[in-house]
Amino acid sequence: MTTLPRLAAFALLAGLAAGCSSEGGGGHVAAQRGDAAPLTVEQLAAKVGCKPKMQVNAAEIRTGYCKTPDGEFFVTTFKSQAGKDAWMDAAPEYNPHLVGKLWTVLSSRKVLDLLKERLGGDLHLTDHRTKQMKTIG
Repeated sequence: MTTLPRLAAFALLAGLAAGCSSEGGGGHVAAQRGDAAPLTVEQLAAKVGCKPKMQVNAAEIRTGYCKTPDGEFFVTTFKSQAGKDAWMDAAPEYNPHLVGKLWTVLSSRKVLDLLKERLGGDLHLTDHRTKQMKTIG
């Protein structure tokens, strides 16, 4: 099979999968592809036993403050990857971050290690803008 027919077949399959996922029951297909709706500040906080005190509640970015037995932290969610990237570019480079799909948690390393067990995500230990960044998945 040449490259053009392979691309056409792939495009057809992708279109069929997208069409099926918009029907009832398609959420399962979407979740398998990673297209599930991103978690909210409230959902992330609930996973670690917190009712967040909202600090920022805007269309593009939301931030809530939490205090639990694990420690204090800020949960931030983003409407888009571009918004998350812009925030990460301006984030304090001296603090580690726990980073997931359209969300980040900012706190001390000790607290983030505890939260990572329940939230998942990647731990960014140094400035993500440098080649020395260390990420723990």
